[in-house]
Amino acid sequence: HSPMYFFLYNLSLVDICFTSTTVPKMLVNIQTQRKAITYAGCITQLYFFICFAGLDDFLLAVMAYDRYVAICHPLHYTVIMNPRLCGLLVLMSWIMGSLNSLLQSLIVLRLSFCTDLEIPHFFCELKEVVQLACSDTFLNNMVMYFITVLLAGGPLAGILYSYSKIVSSIRAIPSAEGKYKAFSTCASHLSVVSLFYCTSIGVYLSSVATHSSHSSIAASVMYTVVTPMLNPFIYSLRN
Repeated sequence: HSPMYFFLYNLSLVDICFTSTTVPKMLVNIQTQRKAITYAGCITQLYFFICFAGLDDFLLAVMAYDRYVAICHPLHYTVIMNPRLCGLLVLMSWIMGSLNSLLQSLIVLRLSFCTDLEIPHFFCELKEVVQLACSDTFLNNMVMYFITVLLAGGPLAGILYSYSKIVSSIRAIPSAEGKYKAFSTCASHLSVVSLFYCTSIGVYLSSVATHSSHSSIAASVMYTVVTPMLNPFIYSLRN
């Protein structure tokens, strides 16, 4: 019932849902050798993928705040991270993730598409779908980039700030054993954050640098399949 495990089982739930939006359909496509998806199915997949990707981002930031309070304010930890605040933080993460994906999906619905389109990806990825539209996509691109900077940059800035304070506190601990114990409490979270952001940034950089759909797909597999699969191993080994 500690806050760390409360956030952890929410992250596990989100990871299961995150992979479930793309992997089952991908496996069916491989098995049947039929890669068709309906328009409604594509929009639905788009909505849930954006929702759970955003939730992953928010929950990692919330977990960084939890580690910050545990290490920098240990005597006040149980008072600050009370069940009400923990529930509120998770609820806000779900609301923001749902509203973001709803907005992104609604502005895709306003676009018109030609028939017999082929998305150069293994799922309905937002950027690839918008690029295939026959109508003007200026508004979609503006909203997409603005929300990416706001909702991805905000949690990342919070994580970096939390860890800067954590490192300062750990350096102030006199004994080596105390430093190791403090660092071990956030090593798992730091590993998961590194995996999530490194693979996500890698997808973006590979698509910008090479403009190759194959390299973008390979990089996408890392953060849509491999990273959520590794998260339980990382936390289980620590426990």
